Amino acid sequence: MPQHSRATMSQIAAEAGVSVPTVSKVLNGRRDVAPATRERVEELLRRRSYLPRRTLPARTVGLIDVVFVDLGSPWAMRILAGVEEVAHRAGTGVVVSAVHGRSRTEPDRRWLENLAARRSDGVLLVLSELSAEQRTRLAEHGIPVVVVDPAGQPDPSMPSVGATNWTGALRATEHLIGLGHRRIAVIGGPGDVLCSLARIDGYRAAMHAAGLDVPAGYERTGDFTSPTGYRETLALLDLPQPPTAVFACADEMARGAYEALYERGLRVPDDISIVGFDDLDQARWSIPPLTTVRQPLTEMAGTATRMLLSLIAGETLDSPRLELATPLVVRASTAPPGNIADRSE
Repeated sequence: MPQHSRATMSQIAAEAGVSVPTVSKVLNGRRDVAPATRERVEELLRRRSYLPRRTLPARTVGLIDVVFVDLGSPWAMRILAGVEEVAHRAGTGVVVSAVHGRSRTEPDRRWLENLAARRSDGVLLVLSELSAEQRTRLAEHGIPVVVVDPAGQPDPSMPSVGATNWTGALRATEHLIGLGHRRIAVIGGPGDVLCSLARIDGYRAAMHAAGLDVPAGYERTGDFTSPTGYRETLALLDLPQPPTAVFACADEMARGAYEALYERGLRVPDDISIVGFDDLDQARWSIPPLTTVRQPLTEMAGTATRMLLSLIAGETLDSPRLELATPLVVRASTAPPGNIADRSE
């Protein structure tokens, strides 16, 4: 490279032996970079006559993007409510888009192109991940990102907000064990989504701590939607020894479980107890009202929005990863083991 050529951020990062987000942090004056690393990067920026594409004043236009994989659920509406409340108070506009890709964790690239064209100040990415290429492109444009409920293991360099999924699942399963249930099944979400894996692990931990086995067929996989809750509950009922309780890792799947039980002439909780996860509005309206783990979706979104606005302002975050508590909300869908236990013993 000629001594005074206009380098790209990727080239600066490669020569400095750091990531593109680290170079972006140095350019934005972030303090969470080691002094020696900062000095090395700044020296390279001076030597290569690097000029960022957009300085902070030109970049700030009062607009943020919220990017969803799935917009068609009550869960997404709770997220949007939290974003809008904080953004409105800050005088910031919100653009909402849904991405589509080969999988939940691999969205297409069109949203990023649209984002760059709008010159948005920042991005909230909901239940998804960024490829290395996408992270690089966002960093080169100087666009900060905060992830809400990351689908995979959070990148340490990318701020994120989640919930204590493992603890919530542990408490839900412990509640059923405390009622006297020993045959407890679980219906998880997609196997490539971090929050689902954490909930399954929390269930397993509670069962193990109580000295309870998980029979073959008791761990089912859904996709957080009602149809898969319905399908997997029917599969559980067809086992030689069906469970007396089901922990559905999403309220939508719990709703599907209710439908399956009704179809089979079984009652909640007289025959089978059901616990959900999320505490959406429908949990209170179910008949009977659903015992569930409250995921603070609105609070998570509000926290993530405040973090993003801080990054846009060039501030340093106290912590790049936050997890909000998930309390158990006990309602009428859980009770001691009932009739189905008597019929199958």
